[in-house]
Amino acid sequence: MNKPLLVTMGDAAGIGPEIIARAFRDAPSDMAGCLVVGDVATMRRAAALTASPLALPVARLDALAAAAEVPPHCIGVLQKCELAAVPYGKINAQAGQAAADCIVWAARSVLAGEACAMVTAPIHKEALAAAGGWAAAFPGHTEMLQAEAAAFLGKAAGDVPVRMMLANDELKTVLVSIHMSLRRAIEAVTFDNVLQTLRITHRAVAASLGRAPRIAVAGLNPHAGEGGLFGSEEQAIIAPAIAAACAEGLDVSGPFAPDTVFMRARHAAGKPGEFDVVVAMYHDQGLIPVKYLGVEQGVNVTLGLPLVRTSPDHGTAFDIAGKRIADASSLLAAIRMARQLVAG
Repeated sequence: MNKPLLVTMGDAAGIGPEIIARAFRDAPSDMAGCLVVGDVATMRRAAALTASPLALPVARLDALAAAAEVPPHCIGVLQKCELAAVPYGKINAQAGQAAADCIVWAARSVLAGEACAMVTAPIHKEALAAAGGWAAAFPGHTEMLQAEAAAFLGKAAGDVPVRMMLANDELKTVLVSIHMSLRRAIEAVTFDNVLQTLRITHRAVAASLGRAPRIAVAGLNPHAGEGGLFGSEEQAIIAPAIAAACAEGLDVSGPFAPDTVFMRARHAAGKPGEFDVVVAMYHDQGLIPVKYLGVEQGVNVTLGLPLVRTSPDHGTAFDIAGKRIADASSLLAAIRMARQLVAG
């Protein structure tokens, strides 16, 4: 890749800056060509946490064109937010605004073709809300990136449908709905939303596999409704959407009982799964199985965007921020997957 890969700093009160510094220290080959979008002072504080025995130097960059000037074993930081030192582990409006500013700048750079992809360190949704203004309008990365993509394409946000995929080496799952209450998530299980999710999943996973993916669909209700005894959504909504997707040539099966479909799709050692990806009806239904297998290698991928964006499969971890124990494995997995998606 000739263009840099941008890593947004995330919430400065969390572990984002520290895991970025750890990744540069422990896996320099993976981080080659990566630039941090964030705050130099915050990254220097994080680099000091990882000193063994010396902290990596942190260089301030004022433009992407300066990337070639960053020496080896140095963290290049594009100063794209204003941020005083914030305490670790506490919700901070300034940190929320700084994180949002970095995300938007990175997204616009990738959309403009100035960078190849973006990997986002964790943000805190309450800090975004505390920031107020435009940042508070977004519950998370996905919605913010959707808005940026829509503006770039000259479309309304609703005309750029996106979905969250959480993936590791054993399991991939894509969600029909993302950040909303469970009550609203159930209401979001509509024919159009399920079919749209299947189409987005097919396109994205086919691009990475090089073939049509085998897609399993989880039901909404226990035992996938048990023939209507425990709910009618499977018969009235989900099964018709699956039939429509199959009529378009997609390899889709279900709806299956949610408590067993993820096990059937899991690719364990010596035992390949029956499916390449599972479409889940709501956030926790799909994310709990993947995270249970280990957040260390989990990666969050936003599907449907005209850019590559991945992130670690964990949050800001306020409880361990600043304690020198944060693990960079999931961030490194996100870096590697971003490179694969760009190349593939």
